[in-house]
Parts: sequence; C-alpha cells; structure tokens
Amino acid sequence: DVFLIAVKGSGKALVYVSTELQADREVVLEAMKQDGGNLSFVSKKLRNDREVVMEAVKNIGGFHNYDGFDAKEELGFTFRYASPELQADKEVVMEAVKRNAYALRYASPELQADREVVFEAIKNDGVALRYASPRLRADKKFVMEAVRQNTHVLKYASPEFQADKEVVMEAVKENGWVLQDV
Repeated sequence: DVFLIAVKGSGKALVYVSTELQADREVVLEAMKQDGGNLSFVSKKLRNDREVVMEAVKNIGGFHNYDGFDAKEELGFTFRYASPELQADKEVVMEAVKRNAYALRYASPELQADREVVFEAIKNDGVALRYASPRLRADKKFVMEAVRQNTHVLKYASPEFQADKEVVMEAVKENGWVLQDV
C-alpha cells in the first residue's frame, strides 16, 4: 500500500494521511518506528495502544522546534498525547523518563509521586524535580538524594531547601558552580 510505503520512508507522512489510516495500527506502528514525535496525529484509540506508545517513546526521532517547544521538551510534549491509562503505566513512563525527563510532566500524579520513577527522570535531567509531587519536593531525604544524583536540581527545590545548609553543602561538595543556579 502506498501509504505504508510513505510512512516507512518518513513517519511525518502520517500528518498527511486520512483519519482512517491514522487509526490503522499497521500504518501507525510503522510511522512510530520512524518518528515517535508524530503521536499527536494518531487516533485516540491507538494512543491507548501500549505497543504504539512504547514505539513512539523509543523512537522520538530528530528534535524539532515548533509551536514554542524546544528540542529537550519534545518527548514530554509527545508523551502528553498518550492516553491517561498509559501515562499511569509505570513501565511506559519509566521508558519515557529514561529518554527525556520532561516526560514526567505528563505522567500520572501517582507516578509523579513514585520515588523510583522520579529518580530515573532526575538521573536524565534535574529538571524532573520540577514535575515531582509536592510531597517528594518537600521531603528532605528525597531532595538530598536528588541533589546527590544531580546537583542542578537544587534550583527546583523549595526555598526552604535552598536555604538549608546541609542540602546546599551536599550540592556544593559535588559542584561549586551550582550556587549560580539558585
């Protein structure tokens, strides 16, 4: 089929196909293998298909700067099109945050409060602390562990922890330049 050949050549072709083909699992899976960044053009039903979303997450493809979103945020932006059920699926979210910490922004509140998920995101990029649950951001033990993972998370910690000598010393011990981020 000509459309399957088109999406095999470029996942971006999914933008130009009919809504019927945007709901065709075979066509969509091939498009996600080429460039998962096109999840927004997939039918709502297939946005709830675990295999389709996992392919999208694994194959975010080249980064684009569109609609005011920068390249680092693209995966997070893409992940917002996954169904709420898959945004609450720990395995899918773990894969997404391993690839880009911004995906945590669209994870379910339960997973934004999951230490393992948030630590995985922080290992990728300290910005993830911004999307962690308020309970985790208010937990000194968690913030200390996060600072050990990535000293730059200090800028996303609460003012209370930015003024906490023990937390700041932990960050400075690893990276004296971190104070310029606060």
